[in-house]
Amino acid sequence: MLFYFIRHGDPDYSTDSLTPLGKRQAEAVARRLSVRGLDRIYSSPMGRARETAQPTAEILRLPVEIEDWTSEALAWEQLTEKDENGKTKWIHVRMQKPETCETERSILTMENWADMPSMAGTGAKEGFARIQAASDEFFARQGYVREGAKFRIERPNNDRIALFAHGGFGVAFVSVLLGIPPQFILSTFEMPHCGISIFEFANHSDGYTCPRCLSYSDTSFQYQDRLPMLYNNSIKI
Repeated sequence: MLFYFIRHGDPDYSTDSLTPLGKRQAEAVARRLSVRGLDRIYSSPMGRARETAQPTAEILRLPVEIEDWTSEALAWEQLTEKDENGKTKWIHVRMQKPETCETERSILTMENWADMPSMAGTGAKEGFARIQAASDEFFARQGYVREGAKFRIERPNNDRIALFAHGGFGVAFVSVLLGIPPQFILSTFEMPHCGISIFEFANHSDGYTCPRCLSYSDTSFQYQDRLPMLYNNSIKI
């Protein structure tokens, strides 16, 4: 099975919708995903994700199935904190501090990450547990059941499925999917608008598999469509 994760296009957060640029990005995604096709399309319930998924659904004539657990609103509740000025921000910001990188990376595991000083006072443990449980249920429906760090192949298949969701949720999701301590992912990985990540669930003969990242947040198809290449409208890429 190939699993495609797509962040939504350039958003107007005030209306939870896409800007004109975001709509063009969504159309570019549809052309890219139509090359090999998909078997199922899933989306966050939020408007900007559903609007990004729509052109792909139309071109492939597939319904968009809503996955409430992928909502950025839920991730925002659990994976943010107030700074000294009372402004709400993602805990990702805390992860990016050099002192955090230096003191924690050498000892991080999936068993102890929530006990690190960088996670103190946050709802990260509960937030990641929620995403982990929902993610495992989602992939079980696709035929792959988690057992520890690997997945038991209950229904081997060569399906191609896509999930349209969000950046804040997305980096947490990648952490639990690949079994990488959150501090590594939150501090070093970002997702540009409409970046496409591809993960393979190979159907090994022993009946088990581990998801493998084939591509992370690819935006090369946007170059082909001559769209302006800006990360979050701030960094020219």
